[in-house]
Amino acid sequence: MKNKIYFSVLIIAFFSINLCFATNNSINVYSWGEFISNGSDGNMNVNEEFTSLTGIKVNYKTFQNNEELYAKISSGGADYDVIIPSDYMVSKLISKGLLAKLNFDNIPNYSLISDEFKNLEFDPTNSYSVPYMWGLIGIFYNKKEVKVPESDITWDILWDSKYKNKILMFDNARDSFAISLLRLGYSINSKDKDCWRKAADELIKQKPLVQAYVMDQIFDKIGNEEAVLAPYYAGDAAIVLKNNSNIGFVIPKNGTNKFVDSMCIAKNSKRKAEAEKYINFMCSTSVALANVKQTGYSTPQREVYELLSDDIKNNKIFYPDDETLKNAQIFVNLPENVNKFMDELWIEVKSGGKTGNSWLLVVILFVFVIMYLLVVLYKKKKMTEK
Repeated sequence: MKNKIYFSVLIIAFFSINLCFATNNSINVYSWGEFISNGSDGNMNVNEEFTSLTGIKVNYKTFQNNEELYAKISSGGADYDVIIPSDYMVSKLISKGLLAKLNFDNIPNYSLISDEFKNLEFDPTNSYSVPYMWGLIGIFYNKKEVKVPESDITWDILWDSKYKNKILMFDNARDSFAISLLRLGYSINSKDKDCWRKAADELIKQKPLVQAYVMDQIFDKIGNEEAVLAPYYAGDAAIVLKNNSNIGFVIPKNGTNKFVDSMCIAKNSKRKAEAEKYINFMCSTSVALANVKQTGYSTPQREVYELLSDDIKNNKIFYPDDETLKNAQIFVNLPENVNKFMDELWIEVKSGGKTGNSWLLVVILFVFVIMYLLVVLYKKKKMTEK
């Protein structure tokens, strides 16, 4: 009996140690696709290097947009440690109490982040986020079909009927509405519902011209010349332009969105110290440089910027001039009522506008009336048979 008890205790201890080891020696990271150096093209495999140095395994998952990330984190069922949302989503997650405050004693490499990327409006006290990458929104265009001089390309080109069924648009509300708001001369952070209504009306007018609403599919569709025009993040221009010389990328002179994607820790993380170790690792110069080289995004890390070649530092797509930056706006979290209104308008845009919704309601009502009449006739028949 004693041997059995002893054996049982050993088994319990073994599984407890293994469970503890599994918990403390792995972290779950949730980030954008194509947003880390993964070892291809001779670059460092960042996650494998982290595991090699620390013994901590990285479970790396990707999302397509900030709203997908928010849905996962706010549901309470997701087990993520490090997450990489954009500016306005950082602010929203803070307001909802879904981010953990960072212990910067565990992130000494934070000192390498340029001051211009600190105390930004979405995290004014720098308590919850560490900038990872940044960039601007621009337009991919096919040089063979778009004969307009690059300096003359504005957001208006995405509404040009000449390119019907050859235009791609963002498959998320915030980015698509930003383009429409900029085109109309409004702030991308407007709280005026009339501005959002007008922006939605313009997107509804545009919808018949749009081939598809996409995110990561942009690489194949533009790169394979299946589409002619598409707005997207400047960092991805490096990948697409390298693979196809027929594709150009321009940042419209009439304003754009400057995005800052940051590393944060989910409030319910059970591995906060390990997550902070990962963030510190990602801020180190060799790792941040590898990430920039492979992804093409702009870096907020001072030493990495100094190590870049002059042709990259002087490239206005990745490191724009002061005039372009002056016309660039950073997203902030909108009031709840404006967010809700935007979501309602986005459904309207994707479904083709109020007219489309009205016809759908008419069809549903017609079907309901027919079903009701059939039920009444069936009951009358039964009554007659009795």
